[in-house]
Amino acid sequence: MCGIIGIIGNKPVSHRLVDGLVRLEYRGYDSAGLAVMGSQGISRRRAQGKIINLRAALEADPVDAHIGIAHTRWATHGEPSVGNAHPHKAGRVTLVHNGIIENYAEIREKLSHRTFLSETDTETAAHLIDDYLEQGASPREAISQALQEIRGAYALGILIAADPEGAPAGKKEIYGARHGSPLAIGFGKGEHYLGSDALALAPLTDKIMYLEEGDWAALREDGVDVFDKKGAPVERDIVKVEREDNFPEKGNFPHFMLKEIYEQPETLAATASHYLDIDSLSPDVPAGLDFTDVSRLVIVACGTAFYAGMVAKYLFERFAHLAVDIDIASEFRYRNPVLQKDALMLVVSQSGETADTLAALRYAKQEGLKTAALVNVMSSSMAREADIAMPIQCGPEIGVASTKAFTSQVCALATLAIVAGASRGVIAKDVVQDLTRDIIAAPENVAKALERNGDIARVATQLMTARSAFFLGRGVMVPIALEGALKLKEISYIHAEGYAAGELKHGPIALIEKGTPVIAVAPMDDLFEKTISNLQEVAARGARVMLFTDAAGAAKAKDIAEIVVALPEASSLTAPIIQAVGQQLLAYYTAVELGTDVDQPRNLAKSVTVE
Repeated sequence: MCGIIGIIGNKPVSHRLVDGLVRLEYRGYDSAGLAVMGSQGISRRRAQGKIINLRAALEADPVDAHIGIAHTRWATHGEPSVGNAHPHKAGRVTLVHNGIIENYAEIREKLSHRTFLSETDTETAAHLIDDYLEQGASPREAISQALQEIRGAYALGILIAADPEGAPAGKKEIYGARHGSPLAIGFGKGEHYLGSDALALAPLTDKIMYLEEGDWAALREDGVDVFDKKGAPVERDIVKVEREDNFPEKGNFPHFMLKEIYEQPETLAATASHYLDIDSLSPDVPAGLDFTDVSRLVIVACGTAFYAGMVAKYLFERFAHLAVDIDIASEFRYRNPVLQKDALMLVVSQSGETADTLAALRYAKQEGLKTAALVNVMSSSMAREADIAMPIQCGPEIGVASTKAFTSQVCALATLAIVAGASRGVIAKDVVQDLTRDIIAAPENVAKALERNGDIARVATQLMTARSAFFLGRGVMVPIALEGALKLKEISYIHAEGYAAGELKHGPIALIEKGTPVIAVAPMDDLFEKTISNLQEVAARGARVMLFTDAAGAAKAKDIAEIVVALPEASSLTAPIIQAVGQQLLAYYTAVELGTDVDQPRNLAKSVTVE
């Protein structure tokens, strides 16, 4: 959600800032802008819509300098427009902001003598800093004082001119601050960088400093000064990261989402090889992880990661006899959860920066629980703050709708369920080996599932005209039905709901009418016959039943379902992964038929870094 990049150095920055924004497009945005500070003062260029519009604005009215900040905005306060696009300017101050300033109305009231030009909460921060400058504070003092007043989540990139007319400051600096939203500093030769995402800085440097909660910093050509939330100078570690000059490309695929769907055999193999000892057919236990004396497992996540956690609940309870609580992060810390001290908190997040999930992790740590984080970015806040950090190993995921991250999360969680079962004495060594073989076979089974893309594309042509669709599952397939409905909503904009099939008669069946698509996720298992009974109920009411199953299920249900897609057979441990791929392809092809923006669907952001 939103993206920041800043550069201060000794060569032009405008086009490099825009290139950095391109690397942040995957986060989701609806406007973009930049500001540079040179001999003519501070100049801004802003545009609504895609970054190509910002490039056009720069070409029509070029501006450049050796210091600048840039931003992609995902609208929170105020509609998407040029006037609400960042950077925002107030007097000497120009800034960009990720997050939400919760007390912006209070600050606006305090600064009612000033003129506000946008509908955003962000502009209040610029005015607040500038107001302190007018009272005689130095730039650093003004920033420090303003940060003491601002409440909420923020990552800020700030330029300060020498006078209100915008003349350049005598001491050129970029200022950055963070609270609740991630912000990193990059170190180069005669240059320094500010970024909300290490991916944006990857072509520029391999030396990164991650600001901690409440930190703010002043960046110059020749150095960086960092201060804590009280304004005291502090030292933060500089870490070396893998430098990536080339942004992931789509190759021969029309969309990143399809490319990432097809990468899953490879990414699942990477996840499995990280968590499994292939030779001994046993899991490699992550350092510090011990389920022996854990009384409960508390899984907290959002969105697609939450559904991965739901799959894990079934697997941990079945294979480890370990009680599992699964919570949506945005609700978890506001319901006064009762946490046992010998419970383990496991947070799941692709980015490792999801604001609600990160807050839940911090809450658990305050309550004295041991914490673990399953993330895709091992330099993220969750990975750094959890007691145990575990990677999902799927590589950068650019498509906003999660695909390979979800299946890698489920794969990693499945191996952890085996670890828990073995350490708690619930499953014997030979069962561990059988389950390990299941996970090892998952990449090949996914590759076979992808071969059914033509059949699934034809299902999509039947689904694209629907106003609403229902997704049904039982047992471990319930979260896959929920994820299938979410994927369809995310990228095709068709209303869809996922349900446990047994709940149909408790209300939802009232919505079934002639022609209503019902997508059932039901491979052959011990609940298959019950699911088929539910499908007969909706078919009797005129629903169009589309069944995703396996060969055995297809043979039994051919007379009930109008359309049957048979995916490879798998055990209950890995069948959720195989069936998830079918739902990803269904959503993808439906969206393509409807002509929506598959990789950057409307109103969505890849990483939700505000509550």
